[in-house]
Amino acid sequence: MKHLLKKRIILPIVACAICFSTTAFKNDFFEIAKQIEIFTTLFKELNMNYVDETNPGDLMDTAIKSMLNDLDPYTRFMNEQDVEAARINNTGDYTGIGARVKTKKDKLIIVEPYKDYPADKAGLKAGDEIIKVGDILVSEYKEDGFNILKGESGTSINVTFKRNNETKTTTIKRAEVEIKAVPHFSMVNKETGYIVLSKFNRKASSETSYALRDLKAQGAKKVILDLRGNPGGLLSEAVNVVNLFVPKGQLVVTTKSKVKKYNRSYFTKKDPIDTEIPVVVLINGRSASASEIVSGTLQDLDRAVIVGSRSFGKGLVQRPKRLTYGTQVKITISRYYTPSGRCIQSLDYWNRNEKGEAVRVKQENYNEFKTKNGRKVFDGGGVFPDVNFDKTKNTTITKAIINSDLIFDYATAYYYKNTVKDINTFKLGDVDFRDFKNYLNKNNFSFTTNTEKALQKAYETSKKEQLDDDIETNYKTLIDGLNASKNKAIDNHKNYILKQLTEEIVKRYTYREGLYQYYKTHDDYIKKSTEILNNPKTYVDYLR
Repeated sequence: MKHLLKKRIILPIVACAICFSTTAFKNDFFEIAKQIEIFTTLFKELNMNYVDETNPGDLMDTAIKSMLNDLDPYTRFMNEQDVEAARINNTGDYTGIGARVKTKKDKLIIVEPYKDYPADKAGLKAGDEIIKVGDILVSEYKEDGFNILKGESGTSINVTFKRNNETKTTTIKRAEVEIKAVPHFSMVNKETGYIVLSKFNRKASSETSYALRDLKAQGAKKVILDLRGNPGGLLSEAVNVVNLFVPKGQLVVTTKSKVKKYNRSYFTKKDPIDTEIPVVVLINGRSASASEIVSGTLQDLDRAVIVGSRSFGKGLVQRPKRLTYGTQVKITISRYYTPSGRCIQSLDYWNRNEKGEAVRVKQENYNEFKTKNGRKVFDGGGVFPDVNFDKTKNTTITKAIINSDLIFDYATAYYYKNTVKDINTFKLGDVDFRDFKNYLNKNNFSFTTNTEKALQKAYETSKKEQLDDDIETNYKTLIDGLNASKNKAIDNHKNYILKQLTEEIVKRYTYREGLYQYYKTHDDYIKKSTEILNNPKTYVDYLR
């Protein structure tokens, strides 16, 4: 037993030590070796002598994650399941039921079935609660419930699920699933093509290239590239997407690191598809990383008009390093810079506030850079669009509503109660908003603000200190006022909430593909983009 435990402890430590570059850490090697020896000794003594039974794997997992939490959220340890998830994300291929699934308490929730894939063919819909897979009850399955849905292509599983308070069964035949980087492309009008690029996996540039060529063949003389909500992915694919619109040999992005071998400049390597076609790129606060390389570079080169709201601001590059037993560590190795020289990283993880939170780079500390045509652009806060839409702040109240899953659940209930004859004319109004607020009340929606937490703490302290009795009355008055403010805050975010509800409901009737079709006639970003592209002078003026 002792021999096995010793082996489990030492092997990962040795593997970590090997990962260190001797050139990068030469001066600190003694200190690293010293700390590893201290940790190894402590870990062994703890597991051998602690009064209760310990789980070395859980302790090590906690230790590693706690250590990495002091760095940035992108440097993280990946177990075998994480490595497989990353592979699927990068390749877009896996074997399964073809649906987004969420683990929730004792059941699995179908979040979104992919059209014409196994789950969809078996009749499963968003909102279905899987309670049994084969003979296995999800509530009794100790590991991640999603694992019991996995299996080889061609194999079948029987699932029991709840829908609208009814229990149903179906059989799903697993198959190869391809997650598209470009889930949709089509013509907005006779001359304007629309391409949605949702992630930068290994197929991103090839699928974008195919979409662009197809749209040009249909008569597209202008293009809208939608990167909203795109979290990024492979840097090389970002370079290749830029290459579709700019000449061969153009600098796209530069990475800088303390390890010299990671300092690189990435240039376009292929002949472009079209260097003249007018392009509008859509971004928002969830456009990050590779999305920001594409939008920031096209902006720096004055090759596209950027429309939307400020992007996320992730200017860091990660690289996975293999460890033992199929695990990896993904390490932030460098910062990236667009052609103008700016790094758009917005959060400073190395200078935190008193709460230990990364602070946002202050606007007065932004540095000015120039695009190819001499336009002013800035670093430190994401990519600022040329045409700015007011960013809807994801406040405490909106976060609480979304995290409660009540928008998702309301859309499910709406779908089974209502028939929509023409989704293109679908629109929620005041009556629906009032109905949703009633739905929140019926489902006991509540959340505690930081203000309430502070007041509660102060109130409890006052009782211990036996202060004036009026404090309790004043406390209740303040809480009542806060509750009224929370109700008012929901009303203040009416448009945002209705937009989230609309998108979720439209997907229920038409899948995600139908949502993109709906966007083309209802989305303000696309309307504005079309307006800009329809006026050549306006388009050129933005780039001067």
